[in-house]
Amino acid sequence: MTTYRRLIAALAVGALTALGTPVAAQPAAAQPVAPPTTTPFATPGTDSCPHRETPPPAIDASEVPAPGSTAPAPVPVPNTPVGGNSLGDCGVIVADGAPPVPADISATAWTVSDLDTGAVIAAKDPHGRYRPASTIKVLLALVALDTLDLDTRVTATAEDAETEGSAVGLGKGGVYTVRQLLQGLVMASGNDAAHAIAGQLGGTARAVEAMNDRARDLGALDTRTATPSGLDGPGMSSSAYDLAVIFRAAMADPRFAELLAAEEVPFPGYPKDPAKPDNPSRPDQPGVPVNPDLPLNEDRPWFTLASDNALLFRYPGTLGGKNGYTDDARQTFVGAAERDGRRLVVSLMAADVLPIRPWEQAARLLDFGFAQPDATVGTLSGGTDAAPDDAGDPSATRAAPSDPADDGADSALAAPSGGSYPGVDDSADGTVRLGVGVLGGIVVVGLTLLARRLSRR
Repeated sequence: MTTYRRLIAALAVGALTALGTPVAAQPAAAQPVAPPTTTPFATPGTDSCPHRETPPPAIDASEVPAPGSTAPAPVPVPNTPVGGNSLGDCGVIVADGAPPVPADISATAWTVSDLDTGAVIAAKDPHGRYRPASTIKVLLALVALDTLDLDTRVTATAEDAETEGSAVGLGKGGVYTVRQLLQGLVMASGNDAAHAIAGQLGGTARAVEAMNDRARDLGALDTRTATPSGLDGPGMSSSAYDLAVIFRAAMADPRFAELLAAEEVPFPGYPKDPAKPDNPSRPDQPGVPVNPDLPLNEDRPWFTLASDNALLFRYPGTLGGKNGYTDDARQTFVGAAERDGRRLVVSLMAADVLPIRPWEQAARLLDFGFAQPDATVGTLSGGTDAAPDDAGDPSATRAAPSDPADDGADSALAAPSGGSYPGVDDSADGTVRLGVGVLGGIVVVGLTLLARRLSRR
């Protein structure tokens, strides 16, 4: 019976040790506990071109057509891949002699390209169709910069302020210049700002039409937006290649580059709604109404608007970027950085926050691109005159799977604490640890009870 009790005690100590729970010091002769192991991460496979025509199936009802309407047909796939034949491949595409592709890239599709020459350095499923989420706001900004006067003053409506999703914080009756709305669009991913800008373009339907026309003009032929903000809708589609094309065109406008590079700017507030009862904040709790039964209604003063682009603060040389997230799109990103006079653009689609955050994935791919000064596997289109062609480098090849031992050790970046992306709960790993802790606790209690029961026999 003593043997049983010793075995159970040993199992309990082992369980506590595996869970990271402190236990009493063991004799010097005790064997060290082996470190835990995990299944190596694998980047989603796309070699079989699963998304050549359409994005992955939706997981919610966001793309269900309105009553009386039907979903549009998929965007046609060009007979010749835009940017060169090599970019028609759906796997990883690199130039001959390229170093190993960085490990831990969860993005299902990505590209790294030269922002100035348009040379595509490397890619994975570049023309696969995925949902762009808020990265499509770059296209809206491009259309607005081409069309609107940045000094025009716009009074926000209740519809603007109540737009679904991420918001910069427009209020009914607030007065904003188009420039400020664009700041809210690209710095805070404001869907409310997108709605207000669309109103200046003639309404949502006309704004979407103008965005799609501009995409076709650029040769971004995988793209069809359904909303100005990037919220999912019937027929929504883009690609990693197209995001790079659109971003490159936008960065050619110094005004866009300036908007995107800003870390923080002052942003207007708005007046209280005269049609509603006054209900200011509690003196000791700003933002909490004095009367909890009524909505907050008070004048909002000017405030500081900060960029939500994590790469801007963590990667030296970042020029700017735009992230996105929806349940169906997952994490998306497009941005650029400069090093030694060379500017690269990186795009990610259908990424996740594991094993590393999207901005870290972008950083690793930028490092990968900067390490290859002469690599070319295709070209970014620049307009209708750069329609589908055969300009791809015939020497481009599929990349061999990367060795986890070579997973971007040259990157100067370290993972920060805290969240960086909308819709992302970076405490998920804590939730997993809590769950394991609870399960471990049950095991230990069970073993203890069994030991007591045996001791009574």
